[in-house]
Amino acid sequence: MTRTVHCPILKQEAEGLDRPPYPGTLGTRIFENISREGWLRWLERLTTIINENGLSTADPQSIQVIEQHMLGFLFGEGDLGGLPPGFVPRGQKK
Repeated sequence: MTRTVHCPILKQEAEGLDRPPYPGTLGTRIFENISREGWLRWLERLTTIINENGLSTADPQSIQVIEQHMLGFLFGEGDLGGLPPGFVPRGQKK
């Protein structure tokens, strides 16, 4: 049977993740609240955040910034999580 969650990203019930996608208590919180589709949307945003801000997943300071964006995007906490200022998706004019 598929596990469902009320996803704050989709603002509706949706299929949950199979396991925590991130370590620690944040990973557990994500598992309990974020849908599979919501997580995929975060991964798309994460790619943009990493590229636009020149972050590295091997750098502990970058990881802290990424986690702040994650909390903002997934749970609406803090000031981060949106698209970087001035970001224009590929193929659109500035």
